[in-house]
Amino acid sequence: MTAPATLSDSPAGSATVARSPARTRTAVPALLARLVRERTTAAALAALLLLAGLAAAAPLVARYDPLDQDRAASFQPPSRRHFFGTDEFGRDLWSRTVHGARVSLAAGGAVVLIAGAVGIPLGLVGGYAGGLVDAVIMRFVDFLMAVPAILLAMAVVAVLGPGVVNAVLAVAVVSIPAFARLARASALALKEREFVLATRAMGGGPAYLMFRTILPNAASPLLVQATVAAAYAILLEAALSFLGLSSRPPQPSWGSMLNTGRSFLYQAPWYGLFPGVLLTAAVLALNGLADGLQRVVTGGPGSLRDPRPA
Repeated sequence: MTAPATLSDSPAGSATVARSPARTRTAVPALLARLVRERTTAAALAALLLLAGLAAAAPLVARYDPLDQDRAASFQPPSRRHFFGTDEFGRDLWSRTVHGARVSLAAGGAVVLIAGAVGIPLGLVGGYAGGLVDAVIMRFVDFLMAVPAILLAMAVVAVLGPGVVNAVLAVAVVSIPAFARLARASALALKEREFVLATRAMGGGPAYLMFRTILPNAASPLLVQATVAAAYAILLEAALSFLGLSSRPPQPSWGSMLNTGRSFLYQAPWYGLFPGVLLTAAVLALNGLADGLQRVVTGGPGSLRDPRPA
């Protein structure tokens, strides 16, 4: 990111690095405008918003209670009455699928928040402090990265016990290294820049320099990483649900529905089809959005750094 150009009001009370007001006001609208102009990214964003809207409005759009059973209506194919058909207990699969979207999407968002809240400060402290502090933090991060993600997540769930909350914590632990390494790289690249040195000379302490000066200028790559991490978290939570380590029956989730649906693949092929399609759509939408964000914020054609007029 371009270094702030002006100085005003201090971190300690008399001097600080100030961001350009015009840039602050126009950064977000400019980012959205660039994203919408790319058809692939716009389609990914629209799909993600649609899925999020379905999840948020699940009690309104679901035609039946996802837990209600009707044994007389078991294994009915998709119809006007049951859009996605019914399962072995006669439960409406449309209702269960949209309620399952709440679990997967909420898990993805929670993982990003937890992993970012832990990983970003670790990376900033390690990159800014250097020396022994950096070595200790990065060896911890390297340990987390050395263990395969699914095995580490399963180990955490095995210790904490199965459940959605514990699965989210497990996936968050797996996602910490990516945020930590990226934040550390940003701190290493920016801590000797002129605007950071100027802020330090005017009395800025280490915490102010890390979180008020370096972090805002490292926000672009971290935003891209957050989008990628959300897609990975949704996929990993679904894998844990598939293995019975996250959402437990009868509560609906995409992973558990895929697991049960494979037992009835020939009898009711629609059982696992629709949860699988929505899971794939969510992951592809987040990956497409991440690609668009990367092009916009890292200097490619049409990016916020592109000198050509929008």
